[in-house]
Amino acid sequence: MSDTIFSKIIRGEIPAQKIYEDKAVIAIMDIAPLSEGHVLVIPKEPAEALDQLSDDAAAAVGRVLPRVVRAVQKVTGIADCNVLQNNGEAAGQAVPHVHFHVIPKPAGGGLRKEWKPVEVSKDRLAELGRAMARLL
Repeated sequence: MSDTIFSKIIRGEIPAQKIYEDKAVIAIMDIAPLSEGHVLVIPKEPAEALDQLSDDAAAAVGRVLPRVVRAVQKVTGIADCNVLQNNGEAAGQAVPHVHFHVIPKPAGGGLRKEWKPVEVSKDRLAELGRAMARLL
């Protein structure tokens, strides 16, 4: 894995506005926020993509995310938010280290998204589902 800005923040080489830290996870204010209160939740385990993250590190992030969301909601006064994880460059991941965005969604601001569903037959959905279930 490359030496990223997040690994440097985790090691204390680059300053960041930390809002939470434990042995497995760090949460920091995003320096290029989409709205006020935009936070990044980052596992300390070095992994470029979510599929490379250990179950333990993923569980640690999962325990912290709801706490961060509640803090963001309380401090910003905004109940709605997006929790986003871009997995891979083609999906919009800019830093090759797993991280989750907690982005408050004020009226007219925050993350803007376009959702264009594709058509997939019920048979194909069932086929894909069975194949995935066998891997789990």
